[in-house]
Amino acid sequence: MIMKTFIDLGVPKKYADKLTSRGISSPFEIQEAALPDGLAGLDVCGKAPTGSGKTIAFGLVLAVRLQKSKPGQPGGLVLVPTRELAIQVAKEIGMLCEGTDLRVASVYGGAGYGPQVKAVRGASIIVATPGRLEDLLERRDMSLSSVTIAVLDEADRMSDMGFLPAVRRILRALPKQRQVMLFSATLDGDISQVVKEFQNNPKRHESKSQEAEPDIDHKFWIVGRNDRVQTIAQLVNTYERIILFSRTKHGCDRLAKQLDNAGVRSSVIHGNKSQAQRERSLEEFRRGKSNVLVATDVAARGIHIDDVPCVLHFDPPADHKDYIHRSGRTGRAGSKGVVISLVDPSQKRSVSKLARDAGVGADFVAPEFGPADPDQIEARPGELGGVLLSIGASGE
Repeated sequence: MIMKTFIDLGVPKKYADKLTSRGISSPFEIQEAALPDGLAGLDVCGKAPTGSGKTIAFGLVLAVRLQKSKPGQPGGLVLVPTRELAIQVAKEIGMLCEGTDLRVASVYGGAGYGPQVKAVRGASIIVATPGRLEDLLERRDMSLSSVTIAVLDEADRMSDMGFLPAVRRILRALPKQRQVMLFSATLDGDISQVVKEFQNNPKRHESKSQEAEPDIDHKFWIVGRNDRVQTIAQLVNTYERIILFSRTKHGCDRLAKQLDNAGVRSSVIHGNKSQAQRERSLEEFRRGKSNVLVATDVAARGIHIDDVPCVLHFDPPADHKDYIHRSGRTGRAGSKGVVISLVDPSQKRSVSKLARDAGVGADFVAPEFGPADPDQIEARPGELGGVLLSIGASGE
């Protein structure tokens, strides 16, 4: 079977060349499936998990189909669940639009209105969280009257976070003649109702390989509360970067202090942090200035950090969907990953059920540390590697 190229899918050469210059020469499964229909102006309903390449899929549709869009009269709207994802998606689409007249603006809560209003007035494509977008519409700082393409990204997360009523209000405010593209890891429940209400005979596509065959090893370690900080300190000797999830905002701050005292430098992101503080913490982690990035589930949704080999659940998530989402921070785009859950003996029954619902077998064992990287062993205290700690949604 001959592998298709982006040009084979109908993508203009100048956009295909931009992707090639970034080392992206072959389309991912969801891109190959959704791009022809999206570029043809059809509604698309895509079942695709985080990390499957969907941002480039709908980003190319926006960039190609909105070439005649006028600045200040946005023709494209992308709705996302979190501010971090809004920033990330806007950056990705902005790179696709480089060298064109299209401008991309991101709007989200936790930041001042002034700069966002100014950016919106010159933008052709808006990437927004539902709450802040409704604020701007109520203030009459922007209009959706010229939107011809709307995208719902990570619709399942918006549903889990209670945003679907706002999403419905926004979609009802759009012109009746518009293209709607929806991407979600699940398409049941409330998501199916959104599809029925706002899409017209959508072309359905599913990214099977990205979701069915992640190269992830799931481990369940019996570790008491008093031994967990030391366990984390040992893990940063084994893995260069770790993403760790716990429960509350206060737990985030407490754990970060404990890790600092153990010689593992940390940064923190959660709902009580400003957007500037959250971005600074993420940048510290990406650049290796901190060993541990501590975050709540809500704050961590949508964050993409390349080449994270290990996810660590400090506390069990609320349900199996959150387990899958957390674990999806590793083993992305063909890379290998390890997911470790720290389990108190009293939690074995509930964690067994959670793992079973997530399609994962749970064998409870004592901690098993792999051979440490000699370079990491010789590192100075506080320079052992990176850990992203994400604290569960109940603390938001």
